[in-house]
Amino acid sequence: MEKKSVWEKYTEADKKKAFDFADGYKDFLSLCKTEREAVDYVINDIEKQGYVEFSKAVKSRRKLKAGDKVYFCNMNKGIILFQLGKKPLEDGMAILGAHIDSPRLDVKQNPLYEEGGMAYLDTHYYGGIKKYQWVTVPLALHGVIVKKDGTSVIINIGEEEDDPVFFVSDLLIHLASEQMEKKAAKVIEGEALDVIVGNMPLKIEPSKKSAKNKAADDKSAAKEAVKANVLDILKQYYGVEEEDFLSAEIEVVPAGKARDAGFDRSLILGYGHDDRVCAYPSYKAMLDVKNPEFTGCCILVDKEEIGSVGATGMRSRFFENCLAELMNATGSYSELALRRSLANSFMLSSDVTAGFDPSYASKFDKKNVAYMGKGFAFNKFTGSRGKSGSNDANAEYLAAIRKVMDDADAQYQVCELGAVDAGGGGTIAYIMALYAMNVIDAGVPVLNMHAPHEAISKADLYEAYRGYVAFLKGIDKAFMR
Repeated sequence: MEKKSVWEKYTEADKKKAFDFADGYKDFLSLCKTEREAVDYVINDIEKQGYVEFSKAVKSRRKLKAGDKVYFCNMNKGIILFQLGKKPLEDGMAILGAHIDSPRLDVKQNPLYEEGGMAYLDTHYYGGIKKYQWVTVPLALHGVIVKKDGTSVIINIGEEEDDPVFFVSDLLIHLASEQMEKKAAKVIEGEALDVIVGNMPLKIEPSKKSAKNKAADDKSAAKEAVKANVLDILKQYYGVEEEDFLSAEIEVVPAGKARDAGFDRSLILGYGHDDRVCAYPSYKAMLDVKNPEFTGCCILVDKEEIGSVGATGMRSRFFENCLAELMNATGSYSELALRRSLANSFMLSSDVTAGFDPSYASKFDKKNVAYMGKGFAFNKFTGSRGKSGSNDANAEYLAAIRKVMDDADAQYQVCELGAVDAGGGGTIAYIMALYAMNVIDAGVPVLNMHAPHEAISKADLYEAYRGYVAFLKGIDKAFMR
């Protein structure tokens, strides 16, 4: 059942559509390196297409009806879109669910220090990473600092051509004989992932020193003059003090834009494909489905990379609460109706899968792996060690998915993450399956997953978008209840 490359079936018009869609996605990927940035981008886009924040939509106390488009924002780190269909919410929904967090380095709450004439920001890595991949690459700082008076300072340094960048140093090869003997997990320790942010000491003009405190000032300045200079810059440009780091969320991410890769420009290399490569076509599909019979929903969540925990992760009750509010606004809420709506829904857990890498062929089952450029990928199950921690979709649901994709001529492949005992991974699918709804993992194959720069195929991206549109339009008709 080997599939041909999507590129072989594309006409020149199809190829142009795929490349045009990829151009929009590259902009999204380059601009949205944090959850907050992704949420802001999506809200700006969907409001132009008629979506209204839920509280504003119901401010007039009118009941919501078929065709209404609303969204809920969760702490600026997650967002849920609904487009009400003609069928009652109790009949269920077609749900696309992706995550917008990615592996990275997080700046600690007491991060700034000086050592050996260098100023550093102390970090704690977020998500599953190979720590050695994060040294020596140009890094940018993205995030927010919230001061005690409630004002927020947006941080975005390292993306513009004339911005400074930051980096984590590595030991020179000439002195690394002992380091090179270590296992890969120990080559770079987590506490060594500290970001260099300065080397220039603060120079205090004599006229600005008080005579009384001159000796103390000189001693203090000499001790941590580089750190003092960094703090002076932060005060000058951002109006923040060292203590303001206590209420800051600053993410250290690879600097630079997403780029076309390969002579044929068929691939995209960039940071954060996992899982923004599924988030982008998911919400775009919602915008391109008009007047659906079945209510459509798109969930973009935080914290998937660390277990979907916390108030902004999929394990929180935010989605369930939003659905209750929505049903109440349509005049259809009851606890039983809410439970029926969840159980009657269908979901694509839109997350990436591993693309086959010939350089590491032994880690894949070639008969059951996703290939780059061969289409949208479905994982019937994920998990590890005998499917542990997996949602395992049933055959009836997979048959309905096949029909929807084939009827729309969206090219897809059915795969596993890797060889049986090679490892594994999970998504938000099992969490939504707790409601007894039909859920399956569906996304885009990725090379270099969780590395600072990942790669995807433009063809797979475009087929995912087409597949999401087809799912929103037709899954309720294809599934035989």
